[in-house]
Amino acid sequence: MAPRLLSCFGKGNRDSSSKNQNHANVTVDVSAEEQRRGGALLVELFSSQGCATSPAADLLVSRLGRGDFQLEMPVIILAFHVDYWDYMGWKDPYGSSQWTVRQKAYVESLKLDTMFTPQIVVQGRTQCVGNDEEALLSSIVNAPRFPAPTFQATFLRPTPDSLQVSLSGALRAKVDHNGVKVMVALYESGLVTDCPRGENKGRVLSNEYVVRKLEKLCTVKDISAKKTVSGTVNFALWEGFNGSKCGVAVFVEDNSHQIFGSQSIQLPDTI
Repeated sequence: MAPRLLSCFGKGNRDSSSKNQNHANVTVDVSAEEQRRGGALLVELFSSQGCATSPAADLLVSRLGRGDFQLEMPVIILAFHVDYWDYMGWKDPYGSSQWTVRQKAYVESLKLDTMFTPQIVVQGRTQCVGNDEEALLSSIVNAPRFPAPTFQATFLRPTPDSLQVSLSGALRAKVDHNGVKVMVALYESGLVTDCPRGENKGRVLSNEYVVRKLEKLCTVKDISAKKTVSGTVNFALWEGFNGSKCGVAVFVEDNSHQIFGSQSIQLPDTI
């Protein structure tokens, strides 16, 4: 089950971590104590409803999100459903080639041999098999933390099938000439799917924090930690959009997707 160097792994099938420590383009302009306390950690899950071992990882990140592990640091979870298992008999309704491309970038930056599901990447620097609880918690505890950005958000619905998000705030990290991107993800939780075919045939699949849209707010270079950054993103909404099941995550990343700060923003009840 590994065409084109792709694999669907259970717990213990791969080395638990791989790290890239190049932090050259961002320096944190805060005290060591504040950096230690830091903001939330970004946890990315690469999953697929077409992978037999992904449901276990989906359950693990769901437990992580509801605080079952009583960690000292907050986490922001984003689940990216890849599309390369769609040929196995079940097309993941949340799968996207865009998320496959993102995972491939991690394969390159973390110097891995192959793409696989389920995979978790923490802060863009450390990865593990997505259903390996011990490796996941170790990656989170040992990950570098950065102050959370201080964005304030304004939400508008220009049309019934679109959502506009305007953000303004400070990154709280000094950025040099190499620059970083500020990304905005719109995710959905509480998703339940009856799976009649494929590797998970006959199962009812539950998915949380599923990224439905990802847009770039802006690219910034040569700015201080306190400088105000502003921008607007527009999301095309899907059929059945329900704002009460959705949230927005803002994160700062470099060209290799290393994360330098993230922030979670709730959608207002009126959206």
